[in-house]
Amino acid sequence: MKLRGVRGATTCTGDSKNEIMDAVKELWLKMHEQNAFAEDDLAAVIFSSTPDLSAAFPATAVRALGWTQTPLFGAAEIEQPEAVKRCVRILALWNTDKEQKDIKHVYLRAAVALRPDIAGGK
Repeated sequence: MKLRGVRGATTCTGDSKNEIMDAVKELWLKMHEQNAFAEDDLAAVIFSSTPDLSAAFPATAVRALGWTQTPLFGAAEIEQPEAVKRCVRILALWNTDKEQKDIKHVYLRAAVALRPDIAGGK
């Protein structure tokens, strides 16, 4: 088994707890749907968000979906003028037999601009 990274990113419509939670839940469910990882196979999940999102810790959304055993870590990104605004990124570290080419990365909403070549798990 190898440790693989599953990337995802999305944007929020605003900086409220509900807007952040809704966007992260949508992203996480899509990442899970595309890759079918089990919680026991996740080594850790790293969340980062742009400085314009501060109303909620993005990992809270994943905990609310019932993922309670996986270590979750959050970080704030540094201010960058060209950055996608109100953006949350996820890096899930997954123990799997899948090849890197078979991992489906998911980019939603305005975050598609970060990686249009692989957005939506394509």
